[in-house]
Amino acid sequence: MLPAIERSTGVARVLEVTRRTFSGTWNDGFIHAGNLAYVTLFAIFPFFIFGAALFSLLGEDADRSIAITSVLRALPSNVAEAIGPDARAAINARSGWLLAFGALASLWTVGGLVETIRDILRRAYGTRPTRSFWWYRLTSAGIIVGAVMLLVLGLVTQVLIGTIEEVIDAWFPQLLHWIDALTLSRIVPVAAVYCSIFLLFLSLTPHRYRGKRYHKWPGALLVTLWWLGVTLAFPPLLRSLFSYSLTYGSLAGIMITLFFFWLIGLGMVAGAELNAVLAVSPEEEGIGTSEVKTT
Repeated sequence: MLPAIERSTGVARVLEVTRRTFSGTWNDGFIHAGNLAYVTLFAIFPFFIFGAALFSLLGEDADRSIAITSVLRALPSNVAEAIGPDARAAINARSGWLLAFGALASLWTVGGLVETIRDILRRAYGTRPTRSFWWYRLTSAGIIVGAVMLLVLGLVTQVLIGTIEEVIDAWFPQLLHWIDALTLSRIVPVAAVYCSIFLLFLSLTPHRYRGKRYHKWPGALLVTLWWLGVTLAFPPLLRSLFSYSLTYGSLAGIMITLFFFWLIGLGMVAGAELNAVLAVSPEEEGIGTSEVKTT
């Protein structure tokens, strides 16, 4: 089926890729998005606890909230306000052995989120597990540690940009117009989202499709643009169309967060489906090659 896309060109190819991506997202996206939203909400606080424990282990107790700060920068203000205070309270309530135990439990919980994304990719490519359960869990733990480090890198970059803005404002006022350009560097959180999604796709895509010829960037770019669009549209959308507080009362914050993660999950499925549509399986590639030789 996919070799037909390889042979088509131009507008026909774009339309066919779009059709198949939309079809796959429509068929599986709503189920996976709901599952991903629930698992993300279940795992986000353990992720913050693990980040706090990692920084405590490195002797940087003052920086235990870096993971929270970095994640909240990439979320809509409504969601950040719902999550932020409770997340900080959760990590401040833990220290010593309690924090260490929480970190170990967090690895398992957040690993469930990673495995959910792995399953989304596996279903998109139509493959089955090839390794043991424990192997996947160990690799998930490595991905979680890498995600914390990436968040730290994004925050350091953000702080560096803020410092540059202050230096320009204080010492080089004639370059104030550059501050506007640097303000555009608030895309740093967006770049961090893209890098995170790209690395997730790179590490969680089924093994047979991890080669360089199977591009991961189209799906990662689609998810990033979707994330950016949802983040920008989410606050005005809630203000104008939805009144969650009237329906859910004190649970409005949780429901808003779940809805946001559901939308992001839908974009994640679309990105996985796009990469799968653009990929040609080794068997299909062999069929295409034999057809060329025959003709």
